[in-house]
Amino acid sequence: MKTITNILLFAAAVALISCDEPQGSKIHLRADVKSDNLVDNIVTRPVAYAFSALIGEGIEVTEAVLRRNQAGFLELNVNGINHSQFTRKFRYRVEWLDKDNLLIQTKTSVWLRMSAMGKSPFSFKVVAPRPDAVNFRMDTRKWE
Repeated sequence: MKTITNILLFAAAVALISCDEPQGSKIHLRADVKSDNLVDNIVTRPVAYAFSALIGEGIEVTEAVLRRNQAGFLELNVNGINHSQFTRKFRYRVEWLDKDNLLIQTKTSVWLRMSAMGKSPFSFKVVAPRPDAVNFRMDTRKWE
């Protein structure tokens, strides 16, 4: 039992050390370029990946900004971060709503693919198909 506790404490320390890069950094140094650390070390990397999977780290949307562009169309800018060590692939669909909160039928409301690299921020932008859109709803699902 003591061995399992020691392994979990070690994995927690590795996970905390992996948070050394500031969010929103404009330059991303890949693991095979930057200096070796506990998370990127060939010996400890499997432990960090296993711990990431064990605690269920994944995608988080940190900001969704809705604004009207100069042409009069709504734009949705979505920012998020992938907390996992693994690349997460998912699909998203944005549906646009009119002033009565009814769905605007359009061919552009389809499932789109998104891939977020491990421990990295991501973003995407979607523009409404018509200027009478006043709101939106967004759904996600697994990329299968």
